[in-house]
Amino acid sequence: MIKTMLHDRTTGETRWGNEGFFSEWNDNPNLWIWAEFYNEESQHEKDVLEKTFGLHHLAIADAQRDRHPPKLELFDEHFFLLINGLDATTTDIDFHTIQIGFFVSDRFLVTRHKSESLSIDRVWTESEKGTAELSAGPSHVAYRILRQVSDRYTRIIEGLDIKLDSLEDEMFENPRDALLESLIGYGRNLKRLQRIFNYHQGLFTQLSRKDHPFIGKSQRHEFTDVFEHTERLASLTSLYKDLANDLMNGYISITSHRLNQIMKVLTIVTVIFLPLALLVGIYGMNFEDMPELKIANAYYVLLSVMGLVVIGLLLLFRKVRWL
Repeated sequence: MIKTMLHDRTTGETRWGNEGFFSEWNDNPNLWIWAEFYNEESQHEKDVLEKTFGLHHLAIADAQRDRHPPKLELFDEHFFLLINGLDATTTDIDFHTIQIGFFVSDRFLVTRHKSESLSIDRVWTESEKGTAELSAGPSHVAYRILRQVSDRYTRIIEGLDIKLDSLEDEMFENPRDALLESLIGYGRNLKRLQRIFNYHQGLFTQLSRKDHPFIGKSQRHEFTDVFEHTERLASLTSLYKDLANDLMNGYISITSHRLNQIMKVLTIVTVIFLPLALLVGIYGMNFEDMPELKIANAYYVLLSVMGLVVIGLLLLFRKVRWL
């Protein structure tokens, strides 16, 4: 699907349509266009991007790949930006990403993605309502989309503090294997997020610190704003990843401590009953010449000796602080 938005810089008029706007935009230098490519057939998409916008075929190939690391490529009159955004179904740390490509110049903004992007849909809706400041140009609209992408990540990251605190409380109250599984999942996803944010940081740093004919001073400030938000997300992600790892180590320590306590109790019980079993075994043997068998109070003497053994061992364990 291809949908377009055409904005006239002289009159401020904005219209929404499809590919039919391409020829009109090409003939009028006062117009700038936003072309949104969503799950479009690859060859047709490639033809339009090459012939209408004059984009480099290698950049188009990168944008159309199913998986590609985030990247920034600068050309004479436009830049190509590829980022990872959250897919439409993601609401928590168990996330999935989509690849979003941007081609941005002074006269056009091209966005390209295979799966639904809530961030692009939100900015498109804002443009239809007249709240997107389209007069600021394509770079500003690209910035608004990037901020929406960043804000979606932010909502997930900021919600982790409460979730990890809850897991920590539950870990002390009711440690179980399901908690360890959750913590491993958190650690794995936070590591993925950290990698994405590190990529994005580098890209936004380049956009905010270099002068380009298609990026004005105000747009550089906007990309600086996106960079600062991404930098904060990277910092928080690193913090929460370390916290999740600490909780995993804490869970392992707690379970090991509990296991040690159980083993200590079992050892004490075994050590106490071992000499008793020895005495019982000796006097349970059926030899006629055992001298103690003829003593009238031998049974009570043996019970007393067994009791003294138990008491002696308990006192010993207490002295060495096993009890």
